[in-house]
Amino acid sequence: MVTEGDVRHICLSLPGVMERPSWGQPAWFAKTLMARIWEPGVLTVKTSEREALAGTHPAIYFWTPHHERSPQLVLVRLTRIERDELRELLEESFLLAGGRVIAE
Repeated sequence: MVTEGDVRHICLSLPGVMERPSWGQPAWFAKTLMARIWEPGVLTVKTSEREALAGTHPAIYFWTPHHERSPQLVLVRLTRIERDELRELLEESFLLAGGRVIAE
């Protein structure tokens, strides 16, 4: 089971990511918002594959009518996602939010 602490750890391990509240919930920003706790146990992230993710794994991924106008946003049930899959999702969200990987 993934926790909010796991989300925080992964997000803050990405270069330049900052944490600050958004709508009273913990949120993580690259250049723009990349992830935010929507409600306890549910995370909002950006993805280019919302339809595919929700279509193949509806127990994990979904969205509400509130998110209809934002086709890159998907909600994630943290109790149902594996940590490695969450990391990949957050890395994609980081890039979509304007984050840049610093080459060594």
